[in-house]
Amino acid sequence: MTGDPQSNVGSHYFDGSPATPSQQQAVSLVLPDLTTDLVTDRGVFSGTRIDAGTKILLQEGPPLEAPTGLLVDVGCGYGPIARTLIHRAPTATVIGVDVNERAVALANTNLADFSSASAVLADDFDTSLAVDEVWSNPPIRVGKQALHELLTLWHDRLKPSGRMVLVVQKHLGSDSLQRWMQAEGWPATRLFTRASYRILEVRK
Repeated sequence: MTGDPQSNVGSHYFDGSPATPSQQQAVSLVLPDLTTDLVTDRGVFSGTRIDAGTKILLQEGPPLEAPTGLLVDVGCGYGPIARTLIHRAPTATVIGVDVNERAVALANTNLADFSSASAVLADDFDTSLAVDEVWSNPPIRVGKQALHELLTLWHDRLKPSGRMVLVVQKHLGSDSLQRWMQAEGWPATRLFTRASYRILEVRK
């Protein structure tokens, strides 16, 4: 995810097993079509509030194109994007994916009321599945090479008609990332800009 990293010294939100002691709390996700509380914790991305980029993605992102398909939230954290996707597309299959064990457990708690939504560790995702849409506030701070590898992996998993919808901060490289994707031959379009955030739509 692109916003500020969680600030616990010695632990990063993209660690597999956060060393930071657990201290759960709740945050409120408030959107025009959804208001809900989510369980969060230390050692996960933006654990004390809904990240600004995530909220912009959910408020200003495009309508879903595959409301009955497979929707994947890459870098799901505790699940605000996945929770919104299943609210908006209750007949879809929604899977949140993260490398952080604590985040995946939290996301499953926050998705527990929905039989067709769940979260898994990245290594446990069923690679035989073809994905209709990827929605993500991607982990920019993992570094350029790791980010490119991550996006390539999920771009390859898209169906021919599939797309990725991403939110990225301008000062963290949204424009250079868009140029890189275009150089890879991926149609990458800027759909929205506000408060230094870009929403990018990336086609197969």
